[in-house]
Amino acid sequence: MEEKIEQQQQMEKEIDLRVVWGILRKNLVLIIIITVIFGIGAYLYSAFFIEKQYSASAMLIVNNKANDKTTVNATEINAAQDLAEVYSIIIKSDTVLTKVIDQLQLNMTYEQLNSKISVSSVNSTQVIKITMTHPNADFAQKVVAKLIEVAPPILADKVEAGSVKVISASTISNSGKPVSPSLRRNALIGALAGMVLVLLIIFLKEMLNNTFKTEDDILNTLNVPLIGIIPEVDGKEFNKP
Repeated sequence: MEEKIEQQQQMEKEIDLRVVWGILRKNLVLIIIITVIFGIGAYLYSAFFIEKQYSASAMLIVNNKANDKTTVNATEINAAQDLAEVYSIIIKSDTVLTKVIDQLQLNMTYEQLNSKISVSSVNSTQVIKITMTHPNADFAQKVVAKLIEVAPPILADKVEAGSVKVISASTISNSGKPVSPSLRRNALIGALAGMVLVLLIIFLKEMLNNTFKTEDDILNTLNVPLIGIIPEVDGKEFNKP
């Protein structure tokens, strides 16, 4: 008995899969067209209507001891890594960024500049990476260059431990190409969104369609015996002399 039930369930699954595949095959051209249109649309929108962003970055290294000539061991390196986290917070503080704004005479508030800059340790090491993202690549490079000039003296004054040095000057990232938007990623997202949307519409339309299409629909829905089928006849046949 259980085997018969399992076989029946398996047959129902196969029938359902055939129905789904039939719906997909019937609407395959429409699915492809909508997917391509949405992908191209997302690509063109990203290329012409989303403002391009460029990035410039520089790197600093933190030493736990102010005297670079002292021997550095594992404990000192771990302490420098912890110190790098503290330095990262101070670099984004108003003490540092306001000075950058004043010296460069930027038409920006502290909050605006802060939102454009990210500071973090590289792979949890004692190296700090400062990055600025802005529509103007040269502007971003100039601000980062000023930031790594202004920050070290303030860090030495505010934190009476360790030292910091520039190991990578301010340079424009990604070979001068925009870091965002990603045209390929947005096109893929657009294509995926278009495909999901058209599939939802197709299956919703099929679910709301309560007409009988085959004799199996009648048998499965009404659970009554099928007496006969009226064939579809071309009306032209009746007009023949």
